[in-house]
Amino acid sequence: MLPMKRITFGVAMMGLGYLLGSSSPFAPVRAQDADSRPSEEAGKKITEANDKLKAAAETLKLESRYDSATKQVNSYAVLVGGVNPKEDLESGHGVDPETFAALYAAAYDMKKLNVKDDSLAEWVDISQLDYDTEGRLTYGGKVVRIYPVSRLKKLRAQRLALIGEKK
Repeated sequence: MLPMKRITFGVAMMGLGYLLGSSSPFAPVRAQDADSRPSEEAGKKITEANDKLKAAAETLKLESRYDSATKQVNSYAVLVGGVNPKEDLESGHGVDPETFAALYAAAYDMKKLNVKDDSLAEWVDISQLDYDTEGRLTYGGKVVRIYPVSRLKKLRAQRLALIGEKK
């Protein structure tokens, strides 16, 4: 009689486990669908914001306060009042997060997927992009890093002051 109780208990536990695992409160969490897009209204506002970022970038460029490692506008650089990614990249002292992401994606496409990436600015020497023995992104033999926390904090404070949110 004892073996039959154990078998029944085991089957019941497996059934309960199956039910709990397949019910929605315990379903795996899924990331946002790749094809989900913002509403048409949000899309219009994003386009308007991008146009204004381009205008601000042009003004900063005229003041010699802005450059971009990509052919597109570096929104981070614009909102902090300008950065010089060329100087930052060549010095090896770190780059802004958006520049890092662009370089990382371009290097991955070129080195890992053998796909030509033409999103980078003309001044970026793509032959200088590589990986070191530890798999870190390098440019001209120097590891590419994001700015140190102290510089990121300074730039964040500068951005908050520029957009009028600093208290």
